[in-house]
Amino acid sequence: MAKGDWRLFLPKTVTVLAREGYAPADLRADLVAGLTVAIVALPLAMALAIASGTTPERGLITAVIAGFLISLLGGSRFQIGGPTGAFVIIVYGIIANHGYDGLLMATLIAGGVLIAAGLLRVGALIKYIPDPVTTGFTSGIAVVIIASQLKDLFGLTIADVPAEFVPKLSALWAARATLSLPTLGLASICLAMILLLKKFTPKLPGFLIVTVGAALLVAVLHLPVETIGSRFGDIDASLPRPSLAFWSWDRARAVLPSALTIALLAGVESLLSAVVADQMTGRRHRSNMELLAQGIANIASAAFGGLPATGAIARTATNIRSGARSPIAGMAHAAFLLVFMLALASLMKFVPLAALAPILLVVAWNMAEIHRFRTILGTSNGERAVLIATFALTVLVDLTVAIEVGMVMAAFVFMHRMARLASVDGAGMVIEDDRADGAYDAPYSPNDGLPPDVRVITFRGPLFFGSASILKDTLDQIGARKRRYILRMEDTPLVDPTGAFALGDFLARLQADGAEIVVCGARPTVIDTLHRSLAAPLYKGLNFVSSMDAARAAVRG
Repeated sequence: MAKGDWRLFLPKTVTVLAREGYAPADLRADLVAGLTVAIVALPLAMALAIASGTTPERGLITAVIAGFLISLLGGSRFQIGGPTGAFVIIVYGIIANHGYDGLLMATLIAGGVLIAAGLLRVGALIKYIPDPVTTGFTSGIAVVIIASQLKDLFGLTIADVPAEFVPKLSALWAARATLSLPTLGLASICLAMILLLKKFTPKLPGFLIVTVGAALLVAVLHLPVETIGSRFGDIDASLPRPSLAFWSWDRARAVLPSALTIALLAGVESLLSAVVADQMTGRRHRSNMELLAQGIANIASAAFGGLPATGAIARTATNIRSGARSPIAGMAHAAFLLVFMLALASLMKFVPLAALAPILLVVAWNMAEIHRFRTILGTSNGERAVLIATFALTVLVDLTVAIEVGMVMAAFVFMHRMARLASVDGAGMVIEDDRADGAYDAPYSPNDGLPPDVRVITFRGPLFFGSASILKDTLDQIGARKRRYILRMEDTPLVDPTGAFALGDFLARLQADGAEIVVCGARPTVIDTLHRSLAAPLYKGLNFVSSMDAARAAVRG
């Protein structure tokens, strides 16, 4: 590890408390921000857990345990961690296929993967996942979340709701006769109130106000709607003891693909959230430390029986707007949630599920990023295909498959675009050449002023495996042989081994004919690749010069 690299793995809590100083005023601001976020997170954590196919206390446990550790150990000053909408469909699917113990195993494995990713410093690489892929799967997740809430939104009676999207819709449609008008009416009122509060009083905790109001309305009017208590019974107010008794080596291999998906989602969403926080505050996060913290938090969440966790963009933004100054605010948010959990558990059973479904509808709508989706649809055919494929596979098949296919398609689109940038001109086309003083000479042909037995070949764009066929075809078509060649490579940013081999085949033919070869303006990285990829006799036969003037002098001499 290079000198100073250890700072990449220094939690922001240490930076704040040990290096910058922490005053009582900072503590007061952080406590207020933590309380505000906890009020927002309380109903959301329960709603996300229920939508994921488990009990509401699982969401609260996750928000408390993982939320505390993400703030304590993370590389972002303002990150708020906990369960998020991105995990709903993957968690629901894992529980349906492998049981809750399978989910705990997948979460624990995902934590280990995140720790390894942080130690290997791949935090900066996650940002290279293209927008069409992230927008495709987040929009797909939003659609699946909305579909998952239709049962509670309409009060339908279904014994077993399928996990797959199309069978789920079929089952919901088949149960349409069981629609409950009181449930639909209450859910509609709750949704309208959430939207009105968000528009006219955005600083108030709309989710909590609507949840409490709906519970009171049901209690006073004795509405015949399903509640947390009627479906799940009493909420266990205590934190369970950590345990890894769920682990099974036989099942580990089966849940590994899901674990990798959890790790990818956790890494992407947490770093996106950290970037948003940086943009709002002007600070900079430590991406690799953030991945380490996410990994530790997910292992701890699994040990306590919780759900997968990551950085939550909306709650992090709320934390910043509430005046947070350090990671203490996130730790306080987890502590306040624990207090609420212990003190209010007996009352949470009165919360109607028809009040939690609208909360998740709003969360899903915010996740969908309709504007970004439409913008990408209006771009190139390649981006459009990646977006639609990722979106459709997320909804209809599986999130893991969607991400894999989306990334492969995006890679092919990128390679195709880069290959189209590559070109080879060996016909002496008229170009403009710049002088050392920055001005431009009049247009001229590269062969002007050179002996007739000299040919100038100009390479443009990257010479890599995607453009190797173009390179071979063009070089094969170059006309009569000359005694001397100038290869201009000023506009070649990179050459990979495949491109070097293709170029080497051409150079070998030239050298076999006894031609002299001058390589002009190649970058050090390009020269290094050629040195490592070409046969030693072939490489030694090349004359590298820095400029076209030097190349002209070389062939004239």
